Order: sequence, then C-alpha cells, then structure tokens
Amino acid sequence: MLKKVLKNQQGLTLIELLVVVVILGIIAAIAIPSIGGLIDNAKKDAHIGNAQQMINSAKLLVASEGAPSGSEITLKNLEDSGYIEPVENPDGGEYHETSSKVVVGKAGNNYTYTVTLVAGSKTIINGKQARELKRDVVTN
Repeated sequence: MLKKVLKNQQGLTLIELLVVVVILGIIAAIAIPSIGGLIDNAKKDAHIGNAQQMINSAKLLVASEGAPSGSEITLKNLEDSGYIEPVENPDGGEYHETSSKVVVGKAGNNYTYTVTLVAGSKTIINGKQARELKRDVVTN
C-alpha cells in the first residue's frame, strides 16, 4: 500500500508552484530596497572617508610646510606632494583634481579646514569641516 502512494506522487501542483513564486516575489520586494539603501549609504560613507583623508593630509602638509590662512590646497597638490595616495571615487570615475580642495582658515591660534569634493561637474561635499561630515551633507 505504501508503495502505491509513493508511486502516485508526481511532483508539485500548479497551485503549489504559484504559492512558491508569490512567496519569492514578496521576499524580493522586501529585500531589494533595503539592499539599495545599504549600497547608497556605503558610497556616502566612502565619500566622507575620502573628505576626512583630504583634511588629514592637508593638516599634515600645513604642519610640515606651513600654509597661509585662506590658502586652498587642491587634491592635485596633495597627491603631487605625496601627502595622499590617489583617491577613488565610489561612484566611479575620478574626483576633479583642482576643484576638490581643502581651504585652510585661521581663527585665533587655531586652523580651520573645510573640504570641497567635486566629481565631474557634480559637487559631492561643499565646504564642510570634519565635524560636519555626515551622510546628509553628501550629494549623490
């Protein structure tokens, strides 16, 4: 008797297959937007990291060579003088070497550093200090 029952099992019915497809569709509808948000946040974090690295490199340059208040230190200057390695743009392409810059200011005895990060014709971070670098200031 058990042998006959096992032989009659042909596979899944059409309704069972439709249920599986619907469940997979629901899972995909939930997962895809959350993965897209994770990727976007990772790119913003990479831009912030690049901007922080530019500020740190500019601080090192100012400490080593000095720089007058109000001077602009471009990404190209930092790369050419060996204070920073070539910086990768997480969106692809490259950062603009002369428009991406750190502006050195002086407030009393302290220096201030504001960074602007430009990729192509798009300004990603516009004139922000290190403490202001958060995801919401990054334009993607």
